[in-house]
Amino acid sequence: MRDLRKVARKALSLAAAAGLATTVVSGAALAVDRVSAVHAFPEFLVYTKTFLAMVDDINARGEGIVEIQVRGGPEAIGMFQQPQAVRDGVVDMVHTPGSFYGASVPEIDAMVAARVTPMEARANGGAALMDQVHQSRFNVKHLGWIDGGVQFHIYSTQEFKFGDDGVIDLTGVKLRDNPIYHAFFEALNATTASMKATEVYSALEKGVVDAAAWTSIGILDLKWDKFLKYRIDPKFYNTDIGVIFNKDSWESLSPESQKLIQDVVAEWEQKSYDARQQDIAKDAEELQKRGMQFVSMTPEASEIYVTKANDAAWGRMKGRLEEMGGMENYDKLRKLYYKE
Repeated sequence: MRDLRKVARKALSLAAAAGLATTVVSGAALAVDRVSAVHAFPEFLVYTKTFLAMVDDINARGEGIVEIQVRGGPEAIGMFQQPQAVRDGVVDMVHTPGSFYGASVPEIDAMVAARVTPMEARANGGAALMDQVHQSRFNVKHLGWIDGGVQFHIYSTQEFKFGDDGVIDLTGVKLRDNPIYHAFFEALNATTASMKATEVYSALEKGVVDAAAWTSIGILDLKWDKFLKYRIDPKFYNTDIGVIFNKDSWESLSPESQKLIQDVVAEWEQKSYDARQQDIAKDAEELQKRGMQFVSMTPEASEIYVTKANDAAWGRMKGRLEEMGGMENYDKLRKLYYKE
């Protein structure tokens, strides 16, 4: 009888231990922070590939701590609606150009017209100030500037025309527009049509537009080189692609999750910057092999052209800040991002 009682007590102890273990495991599973995310561009573009690789890095290093679940790209939420979606908490995290919500956060134009790298902006306090204004204006944290060091060109189906000052004259040119460079195109007298990147191929094919601005890389992925045969130099502006995170969602994460995500994003600023410099050289070589002509303006005209671009971006920011408030940040941002 005594032996039976011992067996019974042992069985109860084992059952209790198993229950405790189950509770601990279950608790640990519940403790993993789940993060929802979307990206602005289709998966085949290099910028999205960077983001997805960065997410994989976070998930691998954050196993048991945090997991980012990517819901998709513009097919899930329209690319121009994504910034509002993360602001309002529909999703936790978005990978998107800052210019898509520049009317709400005018300070993003400092990245557009920057003369510093993402790493320099992080080191000199520019990234911290950019994060601060995002939190106060848009209810999001700005975690990092990804795929920096990539600039824009205007590409055309037709030969470029030039004004008396040697700068390209876009009068009468039907140019695909985008919030990042709209102010500049207005200054060049272009006739613009705003559309998503996914709509441009068809627009070029049908003659709805005969020119488009895009970065030094990606034209081949988009297959726009089938129509675009001329590229104008010099380059202007910078990609302002960032990772933004709903502020309330961020504050609900564990400190461990926050540190891991922020550290990995900062690391990918350098990784993606280095990788894109190699892509720029490769794409330029391939475009020329396929017959695209790279047209250069004179040094004097190039200076006018780039100055006009930068003045348009800084002028747009200044005008918005004068209306919305926050002019105290204008000089700070110029010092941190423009290095005059």
